[in-house]
Amino acid sequence: MIIHDLDFAEMYREHMRCSDRPEKPASVWDERARSAGAKMMQGDYAKAFLARMDLSGAATLLDIGCGPGTIGVPLAGRLEAVYGLDYSPGMLECLTDNARAAGADNVTPILRSWTDDWEGVPVCDIAVASRSSLVPDMADALHKMTSHARLRCYMTHLVGGHFGDAAIAELLGRQVRAFPDYVYIVNILHGMGIHPRVDYLTFPGRLAGTRDAQEFIDKVAWSFGELNADEQARLAEWYGADPERARRGGGDICWALISWEPAGTLAT
Repeated sequence: MIIHDLDFAEMYREHMRCSDRPEKPASVWDERARSAGAKMMQGDYAKAFLARMDLSGAATLLDIGCGPGTIGVPLAGRLEAVYGLDYSPGMLECLTDNARAAGADNVTPILRSWTDDWEGVPVCDIAVASRSSLVPDMADALHKMTSHARLRCYMTHLVGGHFGDAAIAELLGRQVRAFPDYVYIVNILHGMGIHPRVDYLTFPGRLAGTRDAQEFIDKVAWSFGELNADEQARLAEWYGADPERARRGGGDICWALISWEPAGTLAT
């Protein structure tokens, strides 16, 4: 739904300031790259994202918040050049390793964040931001992304604003405020004269398939931030009482796949 005469850019910034999102410095993603880089390259999410992309007329791709190359590396064989932008050196190292393993010599890493100066970042035919859009200033991010794409942009953003399960939040005694919803993005783009297309990708949540109590605790900590000893003990007890319930915890996660053309052509 498009709502006129509201400053969605400022509303988003304020919402993000008030959210309970734990800060994740590059070092956290460096560690995740070492432990889960290969796993992040696989799965139904990447297949669904790639299946919805239109590569017609495109030769170059800018993958923003590229991680280990989940989107960019599979496309390298169909394009002349892929640029992976991330603020985690560990993720860029993983990107390079995965590109080498795929036989792709046209993947270039760029150490940069959403909030850095993007001078020198190449303008490409397509820009993607896959699960990397929880930024402090969405309007700035959308302007950067749009100005670095000639043909099309693709961004996935969380629907509903929650990664964690409400029952686990209650168990931990935490009131976790939802992150800004994808509707902000639709309205900010509308204010830029762009009419995006929106699709939805739904998959099992982060806790699905958890193998043991420690992995369960680690996954909860990723969503909720640092856990003290008492919280970890409560989670271990909760997991032990019914491991299957714990593995189902969190439910499904839905992503809005938002796509648009930089020129603002109405999506059909």
